[in-house]
Amino acid sequence: MLKMTQYFQLNNLPIRYKLVSLLLLIMILPSLGLGVLTSWAVDRTMDRQINQNTLQVINQVNRTLEFYLSNMQNITYLAAFNPEVKKFLAGNEKMQGIGETSDEYRIRQFLRGITTLYPEVAGILLVNYKGEYISNEMYARSTKSLTDETWYKEAVQNKGIFKIIGHPHQRNVTTHTNYKNSEVVSAVRAILNPETQEVEGVVLVDLKLRVIAEATKNVRLGKWGYLMVIDHRGENIYSPARSLIGQIRTVWFKKDSGTFSHNIHGQYLQFIYQRSPFTNWTTIGVFSNQESALEIKEIRFYVTCFVFFVCFVGLGASYYLARSLSRPIGQLISFMEKAEAGDLTSRYRENRSDEIGMLGKSFNKMLDQIQRFISLVEWKERQRWEAELRSLQEHIKPHFLYNTLDTIHWMARKRGADDVAQVVESLSKLFRIGLSKGKDMIPFSEEMEHIQSYLSIQKVRYQEKLNYTFAISKSVHDLYIVKLVLQPIVENAIYHGIKQRRGPGHIFIRAEEKDGKLIIKVQDDGIGMSQEALSSLRESLAADFTAGGKKIKGYGMMNVHARIRLTFGDVYGLEVESKEGEGTTVTIVHPIISC
Repeated sequence: MLKMTQYFQLNNLPIRYKLVSLLLLIMILPSLGLGVLTSWAVDRTMDRQINQNTLQVINQVNRTLEFYLSNMQNITYLAAFNPEVKKFLAGNEKMQGIGETSDEYRIRQFLRGITTLYPEVAGILLVNYKGEYISNEMYARSTKSLTDETWYKEAVQNKGIFKIIGHPHQRNVTTHTNYKNSEVVSAVRAILNPETQEVEGVVLVDLKLRVIAEATKNVRLGKWGYLMVIDHRGENIYSPARSLIGQIRTVWFKKDSGTFSHNIHGQYLQFIYQRSPFTNWTTIGVFSNQESALEIKEIRFYVTCFVFFVCFVGLGASYYLARSLSRPIGQLISFMEKAEAGDLTSRYRENRSDEIGMLGKSFNKMLDQIQRFISLVEWKERQRWEAELRSLQEHIKPHFLYNTLDTIHWMARKRGADDVAQVVESLSKLFRIGLSKGKDMIPFSEEMEHIQSYLSIQKVRYQEKLNYTFAISKSVHDLYIVKLVLQPIVENAIYHGIKQRRGPGHIFIRAEEKDGKLIIKVQDDGIGMSQEALSSLRESLAADFTAGGKKIKGYGMMNVHARIRLTFGDVYGLEVESKEGEGTTVTIVHPIISC
């Protein structure tokens, strides 16, 4: 009991008598901890940033290489579809004409046009199954048949699939500009007869290595680091003149991308690599670990100096700071910062009778008042939101719309405009079900009739570009649902998904009972959303929809989400999944409501 009394007496002493012995520890220990933590964080952060930045550069280089090699692939397709080339490769008929009117001259002009359009191409060679060839820049070194060449046989074995050979090696082909084998990269594709699937010939395309050098030569990793490219056999496609390593072993690569370190000739090197699935080439970033180690040591030196400086200042200023600062005040400030950041549940818990205790009690009372005020404002905003939602549904007078649309419908029928009549009839159903005599809940069958009318109207507009399918369980037809939940979602699928993609698109609507809930999925195969756009939409759906003035993404979907949550609670609403280039799926979670 005596100890308790002494404790409370000490606790009620003025602040300036309490801090002299504590202030040194409070300043020195955090400084030491900050130094150790900063040193550890710098090591991890620099390694992570170096790896991420290098992978981004490598990915960009891979895209550039894939672009050029994709052009080479397209050239083989262009050559295969040329009528004169087809005739030459078939080999059954003699080339007709002489001079500038001959088939051979037109083929050469066609190949020159391609190399003019694609200046990165060093040459194109067409060889038929008889060993005859035509080229704009390339020719055989000897009379030996080109069908015996290794590259020709590899193209035949690939059965019409584009294949990248790499640097040519001991082939019986050269060019007028006499490119060295190390200055070009070759690719081949066999051209098959579409009926017999027999090889009619092979297209050989040489790519100038300078385009690969231009894509990588300006990339610098640190002071001495660089990029190099190897093929699937580990042979160099490109490496700079002054490289830290000559040959790289393929056994070092465990995955398609990653990082590893290796000791090369007594020098510790860092390797970051990524393989391109299209070219089957691996782009590798090579740099010395000593460069990053020197930067880390420099940062550690500055952190250490800072820690010693703080400790030195703390020793000299402890007495003076003890008069104006205190640990309880620091605690109270931290509580205020949490409240400022939005955490209104924090409370000052100390039971003291000094000045800090009085401030803490006043702080707690202030937070209680703020919470009560915020609750009142949220309730009023919720009421206002519900009133606005209801007012949106009262703007259109139904009888006038019904009568006008019926008049247009019969006038179109009378004049034989059946397509117009069908659209007007669908629009009439759309309004009739959408208004539903002011009802908020309608049978699910009416909601499906509403969305079928809407899709029927859109089908007239988009024709074959828009297709849709329904998979509705029989058990959900008689259930009740909040009206007008499907139309905004389907509209988004059409305008932001199907409309933007190339070719026809498809919308799939499925509804079923699952785990005691009505689950409705609207899935499209449109262009989808990027991860940034998807995250922004999810943030809008997860946000407090009563927050006035906040800019909301996807107002139509937000309206549906808000109406369901306002009616049934936060466990229901919308869920969105999307992947760029593959489509979007919106899931509506609705309670089971029987007749």
